[in-house]
Amino acid sequence: MSLLAATRSEVTKVLTTSTWWILAVVLVAYVGSTAGGLSWLFGALQTGALPADVTTGAPPVAPGTLAPTMYSVASSIGYVFPLLIGTLMATSEFRHQTLTPTFLATPRRGVALGGKLAAALLIGALYALVAIIAVVVPSALVFASLGIDTGLGTADTWWFLARAFIALILWALIGVGLGALIRNQVAAIVIVLAFTQVIEPILRIVGSFVEWINTLTRFLPGAASDALVGKSFSSSLGGVTAADSGALEWWQGGLVLLGFAIIFAVLGQLFSWRRDVT
Repeated sequence: MSLLAATRSEVTKVLTTSTWWILAVVLVAYVGSTAGGLSWLFGALQTGALPADVTTGAPPVAPGTLAPTMYSVASSIGYVFPLLIGTLMATSEFRHQTLTPTFLATPRRGVALGGKLAAALLIGALYALVAIIAVVVPSALVFASLGIDTGLGTADTWWFLARAFIALILWALIGVGLGALIRNQVAAIVIVLAFTQVIEPILRIVGSFVEWINTLTRFLPGAASDALVGKSFSSSLGGVTAADSGALEWWQGGLVLLGFAIIFAVLGQLFSWRRDVT
Protein backbone atom coordinates (compact mmCIF):
# COMPACT_ATOMS: atom_id res chain seq x y z
CA MET A 1 0.00 0.00 0.00
CA SER A 2 1.31 3.46 -0.91
CA LEU A 3 1.75 6.28 1.58
CA LEU A 4 -1.22 8.09 0.05
CA ALA A 5 -3.45 5.04 0.43
CA ALA A 6 -2.20 4.47 3.98
CA THR A 7 -2.97 8.10 4.82
CA ARG A 8 -6.46 7.82 3.39
CA SER A 9 -7.02 4.66 5.42
CA GLU A 10 -5.84 6.31 8.64
CA VAL A 11 -8.06 9.35 8.12
CA THR A 12 -11.02 7.03 7.53
CA LYS A 13 -10.25 5.18 10.77
CA VAL A 14 -10.39 8.41 12.74
CA LEU A 15 -13.50 9.85 11.10
CA THR A 16 -15.53 6.64 11.43
CA THR A 17 -15.33 6.76 15.24
CA SER A 18 -17.01 9.18 17.63
CA THR A 19 -13.81 10.03 19.53
CA TRP A 20 -12.63 12.74 17.14
CA TRP A 21 -15.81 14.79 17.16
CA ILE A 22 -16.40 14.36 20.90
CA LEU A 23 -12.92 15.76 21.55
CA ALA A 24 -13.60 18.53 19.04
CA VAL A 25 -16.85 19.48 20.81
CA VAL A 26 -15.11 19.54 24.18
CA LEU A 27 -12.31 21.61 22.62
CA VAL A 28 -14.77 24.20 21.33
CA ALA A 29 -16.65 24.38 24.63
CA TYR A 30 -13.47 24.59 26.70
CA VAL A 31 -11.39 27.14 24.79
CA GLY A 32 -14.42 29.07 23.54
CA SER A 33 -15.93 29.61 26.98
CA THR A 34 -12.51 30.36 28.48
CA ALA A 35 -11.60 32.93 25.84
CA GLY A 36 -15.07 34.49 25.69
CA GLY A 37 -15.45 34.77 29.46
CA LEU A 38 -11.99 36.16 30.11
CA SER A 39 -12.25 38.52 27.15
CA TRP A 40 -15.32 40.04 28.72
CA LEU A 41 -13.75 40.19 32.20
CA PHE A 42 -10.47 41.79 31.13
CA GLY A 43 -12.15 43.93 28.48
CA ALA A 44 -14.65 45.27 31.00
CA LEU A 45 -11.80 45.88 33.44
CA GLN A 46 -9.81 47.73 30.80
CA THR A 47 -12.71 49.94 29.72
CA GLY A 48 -14.01 50.57 33.22
CA ALA A 49 -17.31 48.76 32.58
CA LEU A 50 -16.76 46.85 35.82
CA PRO A 51 -16.24 48.73 39.09
CA ALA A 52 -12.81 48.31 40.62
CA ASP A 53 -14.05 46.47 43.69
CA VAL A 54 -15.59 43.71 41.53
CA THR A 55 -12.35 43.04 39.67
CA THR A 56 -9.95 43.44 42.57
CA GLY A 57 -7.27 40.77 42.34
CA ALA A 58 -7.87 39.98 38.65
CA PRO A 59 -4.59 39.13 36.86
CA PRO A 60 -3.40 42.15 34.85
CA VAL A 61 -3.03 42.13 31.09
CA ALA A 62 -0.38 44.39 29.62
CA PRO A 63 -1.87 47.39 27.76
CA GLY A 64 -2.32 46.82 24.04
CA THR A 65 -1.96 43.06 24.28
CA LEU A 66 -5.49 42.05 25.24
CA ALA A 67 -6.53 40.66 21.84
CA PRO A 68 -3.46 38.48 21.17
CA THR A 69 -3.48 37.34 24.81
CA MET A 70 -7.02 36.02 24.48
CA TYR A 71 -6.36 34.55 21.03
CA SER A 72 -3.38 32.65 22.46
CA VAL A 73 -5.83 30.51 24.46
CA ALA A 74 -6.20 28.39 21.31
CA SER A 75 -2.61 27.17 21.50
CA SER A 76 -1.55 27.62 25.14
CA ILE A 77 -4.63 25.79 26.49
CA GLY A 78 -6.15 23.98 23.52
CA TYR A 79 -2.98 22.14 22.47
CA VAL A 80 -3.83 19.16 24.67
CA PHE A 81 -6.66 18.13 22.34
CA PRO A 82 -4.64 17.56 19.12
CA LEU A 83 -2.01 15.93 21.35
CA LEU A 84 -4.62 13.53 22.73
CA ILE A 85 -6.19 12.69 19.37
CA GLY A 86 -2.74 11.96 17.97
CA THR A 87 -1.95 9.70 20.92
CA LEU A 88 -5.28 7.88 20.56
CA MET A 89 -4.71 7.37 16.83
CA ALA A 90 -1.71 5.17 17.64
CA THR A 91 -2.63 3.56 20.97
CA SER A 92 -6.11 2.55 19.81
CA GLU A 93 -4.43 0.18 17.35
CA PHE A 94 -2.90 -1.71 20.28
CA ARG A 95 -5.93 -1.48 22.56
CA HIS A 96 -8.44 -2.72 19.98
CA GLN A 97 -5.96 -5.09 18.33
CA THR A 98 -6.41 -3.56 14.89
CA LEU A 99 -2.68 -3.27 14.28
CA THR A 100 -2.48 -6.78 12.80
CA PRO A 101 -4.91 -6.06 9.92
CA THR A 102 -3.23 -2.68 9.50
CA PHE A 103 0.14 -4.35 8.97
CA LEU A 104 -1.40 -7.00 6.75
CA ALA A 105 -2.77 -4.24 4.53
CA THR A 106 0.48 -2.25 4.79
CA PRO A 107 3.35 -4.72 5.39
CA ARG A 108 5.96 -1.97 5.35
CA ARG A 109 5.60 -0.69 8.88
CA GLY A 110 7.43 2.53 8.16
CA VAL A 111 4.81 3.35 5.53
CA ALA A 112 2.05 2.49 8.01
CA LEU A 113 3.49 4.87 10.59
CA GLY A 114 4.11 7.49 7.92
CA GLY A 115 0.47 7.25 6.86
CA LYS A 116 -0.61 7.72 10.46
CA LEU A 117 1.62 10.79 10.81
CA ALA A 118 0.27 12.24 7.56
CA ALA A 119 -3.27 11.60 8.77
CA ALA A 120 -2.42 13.28 12.08
CA LEU A 121 -1.21 16.30 10.14
CA LEU A 122 -4.63 16.58 8.49
CA ILE A 123 -6.61 15.88 11.66
CA GLY A 124 -4.35 18.26 13.57
CA ALA A 125 -5.04 20.96 10.99
CA LEU A 126 -8.77 20.41 11.51
CA TYR A 127 -8.42 20.71 15.29
CA ALA A 128 -6.20 23.78 14.89
CA LEU A 129 -8.78 25.50 12.70
CA VAL A 130 -11.59 24.62 15.10
CA ALA A 131 -9.61 25.84 18.13
CA ILE A 132 -8.68 29.16 16.53
CA ILE A 133 -12.23 29.87 15.34
CA ALA A 134 -13.65 28.88 18.74
CA VAL A 135 -11.34 31.39 20.44
CA VAL A 136 -11.24 34.27 17.96
CA VAL A 137 -14.97 34.55 17.25
CA PRO A 138 -16.28 35.03 20.82
CA SER A 139 -13.27 37.13 21.83
CA ALA A 140 -13.56 39.43 18.82
CA LEU A 141 -17.31 39.84 19.36
CA VAL A 142 -16.73 40.79 22.98
CA PHE A 143 -13.98 43.26 22.05
CA ALA A 144 -16.17 44.84 19.37
CA SER A 145 -19.04 45.25 21.83
CA LEU A 146 -16.71 46.97 24.33
CA GLY A 147 -15.08 49.18 21.73
CA ILE A 148 -11.70 47.41 21.98
CA ASP A 149 -9.54 46.84 18.91
CA THR A 150 -9.84 43.19 17.81
CA GLY A 151 -6.50 43.29 16.04
CA LEU A 152 -7.96 41.35 13.11
CA GLY A 153 -7.17 44.17 10.73
CA THR A 154 -3.41 43.77 11.17
CA ALA A 155 -1.04 41.35 9.49
CA ASP A 156 0.73 40.70 12.79
CA THR A 157 -2.40 39.13 14.26
CA TRP A 158 -2.90 36.81 11.31
CA TRP A 159 0.78 35.81 11.35
CA PHE A 160 0.39 35.11 15.07
CA LEU A 161 -2.67 32.92 14.38
CA ALA A 162 -0.81 31.13 11.57
CA ARG A 163 1.96 30.20 14.01
CA ALA A 164 -0.65 28.95 16.49
CA PHE A 165 -2.11 26.85 13.66
CA ILE A 166 1.29 25.28 12.97
CA ALA A 167 1.95 24.64 16.67
CA LEU A 168 -1.33 22.75 17.10
CA ILE A 169 -0.55 20.55 14.08
CA LEU A 170 2.86 19.71 15.53
CA TRP A 171 1.21 18.68 18.81
CA ALA A 172 -0.89 16.12 16.90
CA LEU A 173 2.29 14.69 15.34
CA ILE A 174 3.91 14.48 18.77
CA GLY A 175 0.86 12.57 19.98
CA VAL A 176 1.21 9.94 17.26
CA GLY A 177 4.88 9.46 18.09
CA LEU A 178 4.13 9.08 21.79
CA GLY A 179 1.28 6.68 21.06
CA ALA A 180 3.52 4.55 18.86
CA LEU A 181 6.19 4.47 21.58
CA ILE A 182 3.90 3.89 24.59
CA ARG A 183 1.68 1.00 23.54
CA ASN A 184 -0.65 1.03 26.55
CA GLN A 185 -3.41 3.58 25.91
CA VAL A 186 -4.20 4.35 29.55
CA ALA A 187 -0.52 4.76 30.40
CA ALA A 188 0.03 7.02 27.38
CA ILE A 189 -2.89 9.29 28.27
CA VAL A 190 -1.84 9.49 31.93
CA ILE A 191 1.74 10.36 30.95
CA VAL A 192 0.58 12.98 28.45
CA LEU A 193 -1.76 14.68 30.92
CA ALA A 194 0.63 14.41 33.87
CA PHE A 195 3.55 15.92 31.96
CA THR A 196 1.68 18.69 30.14
CA GLN A 197 -0.65 19.73 32.96
CA VAL A 198 1.54 19.16 36.04
CA ILE A 199 5.22 18.38 35.51
CA GLU A 200 6.16 20.91 32.84
CA PRO A 201 4.19 23.80 34.41
CA ILE A 202 5.91 23.15 37.75
CA LEU A 203 9.33 23.00 36.09
CA ARG A 204 8.66 26.26 34.26
CA ILE A 205 7.56 27.97 37.48
CA VAL A 206 10.73 26.79 39.21
CA GLY A 207 12.72 27.93 36.18
CA SER A 208 11.36 31.45 36.57
CA PHE A 209 13.31 31.64 39.84
CA VAL A 210 16.38 29.55 38.98
CA GLU A 211 18.28 30.70 35.91
CA TRP A 212 19.97 27.40 34.97
CA ILE A 213 16.65 25.55 35.19
CA ASN A 214 15.03 28.19 32.99
CA THR A 215 17.77 27.60 30.42
CA LEU A 216 16.68 23.96 30.24
CA THR A 217 12.90 24.39 30.53
CA ARG A 218 12.71 26.64 27.49
CA PHE A 219 13.46 23.51 25.43
CA LEU A 220 10.47 21.63 26.85
CA PRO A 221 7.64 21.08 24.34
CA GLY A 222 5.17 23.47 25.99
CA ALA A 223 7.75 26.24 26.22
CA ALA A 224 8.81 25.61 22.61
CA SER A 225 5.17 25.81 21.52
CA ASP A 226 4.72 29.14 23.30
CA ALA A 227 7.90 30.42 21.67
CA LEU A 228 6.67 29.37 18.23
CA VAL A 229 3.34 31.11 18.71
CA GLY A 230 5.01 34.14 20.25
CA LYS A 231 2.65 34.51 23.19
CA SER A 232 1.46 32.41 26.10
CA PHE A 233 -1.86 33.07 27.80
CA SER A 234 -0.59 32.30 31.31
CA SER A 235 2.64 34.29 30.87
CA SER A 236 0.80 37.27 29.41
CA LEU A 237 -1.45 37.51 32.45
CA GLY A 238 1.63 38.13 34.52
CA GLY A 239 2.97 40.70 32.08
CA VAL A 240 5.83 38.38 31.04
CA THR A 241 7.05 38.69 27.46
CA ALA A 242 9.13 36.26 25.45
CA ALA A 243 12.16 38.48 25.92
CA ASP A 244 11.63 38.66 29.68
CA SER A 245 11.42 34.88 30.03
CA GLY A 246 14.43 34.19 27.79
CA ALA A 247 12.24 32.18 25.40
CA LEU A 248 13.49 30.83 22.10
CA GLU A 249 12.87 32.67 18.85
CA TRP A 250 9.64 31.62 17.12
CA TRP A 251 11.48 29.59 14.48
CA GLN A 252 13.64 27.93 17.12
CA GLY A 253 10.53 26.96 19.06
CA GLY A 254 9.06 25.47 15.90
CA LEU A 255 12.18 23.43 15.23
CA VAL A 256 12.26 22.15 18.83
CA LEU A 257 8.60 21.14 18.65
CA LEU A 258 9.17 19.44 15.28
CA GLY A 259 12.22 17.75 16.77
CA PHE A 260 10.09 16.21 19.53
CA ALA A 261 7.66 14.88 16.92
CA ILE A 262 10.49 13.33 14.89
CA ILE A 263 12.28 11.86 17.92
CA PHE A 264 9.14 10.23 19.33
CA ALA A 265 8.17 8.86 15.90
CA VAL A 266 11.64 7.39 15.33
CA LEU A 267 11.75 5.87 18.83
CA GLY A 268 8.27 4.48 18.34
CA GLN A 269 9.27 2.91 15.05
CA LEU A 270 12.48 1.40 16.46
CA PHE A 271 11.36 0.15 19.86
CA SER A 272 7.62 -0.46 19.62
CA TRP A 273 6.16 -0.32 16.13
CA ARG A 274 8.46 -3.07 14.84
CA ARG A 275 7.67 -5.49 17.68
CA ASP A 276 5.34 -8.46 17.29
CA VAL A 277 1.70 -7.50 17.81
CA THR A 278 0.12 -10.94 18.15
